[in-house]
Amino acid sequence: MRTLLSHAYFINEDVKEQKIMRPYPPLGLLYVSAYLKENKIETRVIDSTFLSENEWKKELENYKPEVVCLYTNLMTKIKLLELVNWVKSVLPKTKIVAGGPDVTYNLENYLKHGIDICVIGEGEESSLELIQCLQTDSDLKNVNGLAFLDDKNELVKTAPRMKMKDLSKLPLPDRESIPIEKYLQIWKENHGAKTLNISTQRGCPYTCKWCSTAVYGQSYRRRPAAKVVDEILMLQERYGVEALWFVDDVFTVSHKWIDAFHQEIKQRKVKIAYEIITRAERLNEKVLTQLKESGCFRIWIGAESGSQKIIDAMDRRVDVQQVRDMINLTESIGIESGTFIMVGYPGEQWEDIEETVNHLKEATPSHFTLTKAYPIKGTSLYSDMEDQLIHPESWAHSTDRDIDFPRSFPDAFYPQAIRYISNSFESFKHKKNGNKIGQLKAITKAKIAKSLMKKAGK
Repeated sequence: MRTLLSHAYFINEDVKEQKIMRPYPPLGLLYVSAYLKENKIETRVIDSTFLSENEWKKELENYKPEVVCLYTNLMTKIKLLELVNWVKSVLPKTKIVAGGPDVTYNLENYLKHGIDICVIGEGEESSLELIQCLQTDSDLKNVNGLAFLDDKNELVKTAPRMKMKDLSKLPLPDRESIPIEKYLQIWKENHGAKTLNISTQRGCPYTCKWCSTAVYGQSYRRRPAAKVVDEILMLQERYGVEALWFVDDVFTVSHKWIDAFHQEIKQRKVKIAYEIITRAERLNEKVLTQLKESGCFRIWIGAESGSQKIIDAMDRRVDVQQVRDMINLTESIGIESGTFIMVGYPGEQWEDIEETVNHLKEATPSHFTLTKAYPIKGTSLYSDMEDQLIHPESWAHSTDRDIDFPRSFPDAFYPQAIRYISNSFESFKHKKNGNKIGQLKAITKAKIAKSLMKKAGK
């Protein structure tokens, strides 16, 4: 049974990404592809990233798949549904399957907009059993981790799929099936190093209210450190990879694993630069030293706010001063730090925004991102605000980013708050570096943004 795996992200339609050019291969799809091929399923991947929509359609028409499995998230959903309608028109007998983080809590919506079957959670085992079931025309109800509509157009959810405990049994991602050299070339040209993404773990044991755990769940499962280093060596030998982005939610959650990883890197004399995300309370001087010695050049340390009140409301379970201390310690050891800031969280007031500005100045990370909070379906934030949520009229033409809730200030306040925080911190950095012109420009922008905040907040 000819099976096609694909997604709906096209870099030529993403203006923001074209400016930064940091594309990564669709790792989840490549794990599913490798698993299906290992189990003798005829499988092809069409990586849409560097294709035009017409090129994507031509490749699909030429292959004529009997099953199309599509990965979707809240950013690609709208485009994906457009492609689904097209597939239905040209290959009406083809079964269309959807999986990914946006599916789990939107099953009926997807199934009523052209999707035949949804895969809930991890995709490898469910996809294999699903395709085997379709090959033999067996009852889909016998496959765990699926959802579909029955003959009466009613939702059927099969028993939950048990999460894969031993990740070492997974084959490596099927990177050979995509234009991997294109990714490496773009990274080399734009950032100076051939870079790929890599995964060592699945799940996250933490409870942050705004974060979705729809695919891998609130769990912690990890590949042995030796297996991870095997993969790193393979990537270097086969593709000449010079840097890695570890996609794990909390890279240093297990200090025992970090010990093992550090030892493997050291004993096997591996030289690789890499970047990670983690939490402040899972860092200390020993761990940071091990990360530095094993090649880590940048650590993203989450906080989301400089206000302890807001951090507690998010159920982040971290002390804001500890975040600052770990960012400072990271920088002192010679590793770049990054942090994430979110504005517009329920209950946030003007003083919380000022605390966030002071937090950035005290922490002084090398990098930071600023976003406006939004409720993803299935998260605690969504549940907490459900009675007050303002939904767009059309689910098929909107995403969770378009869902809103009553905030402390009008919508016009928040773009200015983002500019105020950003420019206040930039002026501080310019002052610290002795750049008076840069400082003056940033102060001016911050003052204008603050004035517009006050005007919008009235």
